[in-house]
Parts: sequence; C-alpha cells; structure tokens
Amino acid sequence: MKREKMTVVKHALAVMIVAMLAGVVACSDDDNAGGGNKYVNNWIYDNMELYYLWNLDLPKPPSKSIDPNEFFNALLSDQDRFSWIQENYVELLNSLQGVNKEAGYEFKLYLESESSENIIAQVMYIKAGSLADTEDKDLKRGDVITHINGTRMTLSNYQTLLGAISENHTIKYFRPTEEGEVDMGTLSLNTAEFAENPNFMSKVIDTGNGHKIGYYVYNFFATGPTATSPQYNDEMDAIFSSFKNQGITDLIIDLRYNSGGAEGATINLASLIGDNIDNTKIFTKRSYNNDLSAALVSTYGADVLIKKFVTKSQNVGSLLNNSRVYVLTSSRTASASELLVNGLKPFMEVFLVGDTTVGKNVGSISLYEEKNPKNKWGMQPIVVKSYNSANESDYSEGFFPDIVSKDNSLLLKPLGDESEELLSLAIDHITGGSGTRQKSTARSRERISIGTSADFKRGSYNLVIDDERVAGVIKSSLVE
Repeated sequence: MKREKMTVVKHALAVMIVAMLAGVVACSDDDNAGGGNKYVNNWIYDNMELYYLWNLDLPKPPSKSIDPNEFFNALLSDQDRFSWIQENYVELLNSLQGVNKEAGYEFKLYLESESSENIIAQVMYIKAGSLADTEDKDLKRGDVITHINGTRMTLSNYQTLLGAISENHTIKYFRPTEEGEVDMGTLSLNTAEFAENPNFMSKVIDTGNGHKIGYYVYNFFATGPTATSPQYNDEMDAIFSSFKNQGITDLIIDLRYNSGGAEGATINLASLIGDNIDNTKIFTKRSYNNDLSAALVSTYGADVLIKKFVTKSQNVGSLLNNSRVYVLTSSRTASASELLVNGLKPFMEVFLVGDTTVGKNVGSISLYEEKNPKNKWGMQPIVVKSYNSANESDYSEGFFPDIVSKDNSLLLKPLGDESEELLSLAIDHITGGSGTRQKSTARSRERISIGTSADFKRGSYNLVIDDERVAGVIKSSLVE
C-alpha cells in the first residue's frame, strides 16, 4: 500500500475509534451514496481495508455493482481459507451459536468404494432434542445414507442434494452390523430452527486399576444459545465440578466433531483443564494487522493483545496423572479446538488421539449493520493470528496426533462406549497399554473420506473473537 493510502487508512481508523468510544457511527457521503450492491460493497471494502489481517494485500476493488458475495471473495488473500460472507447477518450470528435450520444429525462423507463415484453419508451423532431425536425416527449413529429425496448421491450431485437438507427431506439408508447391512428403507425428516447444546456427553469411567477417567464430548464452542447467554459455559462448569468431586485421575476431551466457535467458551474450557494456571497466566496472544494493533493498544493498552485464563474452582488440572490431558481429534477438529490445544501446551502435555486437525491458527469477527435497511449482509473476515504464551503458532498444517486413527469404519460403537474406536485407544494408553489394539477384519478397512456436514454450514471452522475491548474499536455492530 502506498504511503498516501496508509495515511488515509490510519486517519480513518482514528476517526472511527473516536466515533466508537462516543457511541456514534460516522459515514462518509460516498459510503451512503447509491444503494443495493454499491452500498454493500462500499461497506465491505471499507471494513476489509481497516480490519482484515492481510489488509496490505487487498487488490484494487472490482466493480461495486457486482454481487456482494463475488465482490467479497475477490478481495481475499491467497493465504485465507476461512473468511466468508452471508446475505443475512441474523442467520450468520445464529449459526455461530449453533442455531441452524436442520433435522438434527451430523455426518461424514465417504466414497462408497475406490472404484465408485457413489457417495455415502454416515451419521456421526444425533442432536439431543432435535426433530431427528424422536421416538418415531429410527436414526442412529453409524447409519449410512445413500439417497436424498429419492436420488442416489454421487460425486456430481451430492453437494446439491446435501444443500437441500435444511428443508424437509427424505433419506434412504442402511444400518451396518457385524452380520451385514440392514436395509432401513426411507425415512422422512422435518427441519426446524434448532439450537444445539454443545455439551453432548460426560461420564466418569472407572477402569478398576486406579484410573478414574473423565470423558467429555464437546461439539462446538459457544457460551450459550445467544451471544450474551452463559448457559453452556455454566453447564460445562457443572460437568467439571462433578469430575472433580468424583476424583478423576485422567481426562479425555472428545473434540472430533468440534470445528470451532467462540473464544470465550474456549478460554472457559482451558481454564477448567489447565494445570497450575490462574487468571495471571496467558492463554493466548493476538496479532492483528499493524494499524488495528496500534489502534487497540493506543486505546486500551498492551493487554488488549492477550487473553488470560480464568481462575475456576472447578479446575481439575492438578488431579491429572502426568499433568496430561487426552484430546480426541479428526480431520474436522479446527479453529477454537486447535486454540485450546495450543494454549494448553505450555502448561501441560496435550496427547492427541485420532486424525490430523484442520490447521486454523487465525480468528475472525462478525461484521454487520444492525437495523440498516440498506444492508442485511454479514461477513466473517479473518482479523487475527493466535499464539500461545510461548509465542507458538505453528499449526497452520494442523496438529498431528500422537496415536493415529482416521476412525473411518462403517461399524461404529456409541459415543461413550469403552470399546468405541478413539475412546478405547485413549483408555488403553492411560491404563498402561501402547494405545494400539487388534482390530477385527470388519473394522480395519480404510475408507476415503471427502468431507463432513460441517463443510455445508457457514458457522463451521471459526474462531470468533468476543472481547468487548476489541468490539469497542472494531465496528458499529460487532457480535460478542
């Protein structure tokens, strides 16, 4: 960026800071000129120029009259895999809190075989309280879907077919068993706007040989069903209070279906797990673009660039053998999940079981104009890179597991079953085994995975920065 342009940007940022602190939003005549795409695209470019992590790499903007989605994507850096925009900001905000219009099941996609173009979708879990979780809907973890709305899924059509399951739909599916496949016929599934609770499961497993293992399945990071609600964090605290009261000696956190979410929920979980941590210890450090970093530090001081642990009475870190936590991972584990792993590493051993994680060491904010009839769009641009207290951020290629398992058999045990693939590997290692075991022939087949249901949800693969100090600077309306 030329020096003259940098001066304009810094001046604009300074003006906006003053406006934010005064509770006033100032817009130039140029910004307000015109309507439709031109107005929205001006808003997109102005915000990206000020807050985007790679703002110095922004190209010359394309025509302001084109579709905002096309305009936004034309601005993205080659280094950026994760920024996105959505036509309705309310739907964007809801998705970040786990609120989606859906039937209530998550799945993993495979090629039916190496020589076939057919696609199958295997159900990973059913969401408690969803329309799929009812007595008259016989759908279970492990079931395999072959058809959507009567059409066989293939490489050429599966994205279109799966894009339609936010509305009422039918599935044709079978249930794998040790004896073979059971044809389950066709099932009709209705959809509704549904708020998933990320606290999916918790239990204590007493192995009988001196180990009491706390097992916790956490499927995305959210503080509550709304951005201001602490309900989910409160429930998490209660789970760890129970773990502590039962005297656990080991801990397994199951994040294989967790593709990210809110930083505030991440810090809450880290503060319940970390050994020898309190509110004086740094959990994560943030690196924004140079102009935004300077503005934040000037306004709030250098501490705005760090987030510390929280002192929690429910913390179990000191109870854990070898100061070690086990984390179950998959190729879907991302973003806030990876932030948790990275932030805990300077304080304890984080032992990974499963598959290599996504590799997202950057975070985003939600930008939108509330109650502005000219602009209903919301965008989620990358604005920050995350480091731990040891200044480490070397996981852009993902975290590689200590015990490798792609967990891709079609014969799935229920989550929490001690013989379930990843859980049993972790238990084996905890109790003195190597973390390996003999698989049956039926379970040993390697399958080619091509994605998950998270790929079809805009709220996935996010680390959402929810610091009020940053919100005070960043925009007229910023989700926390």
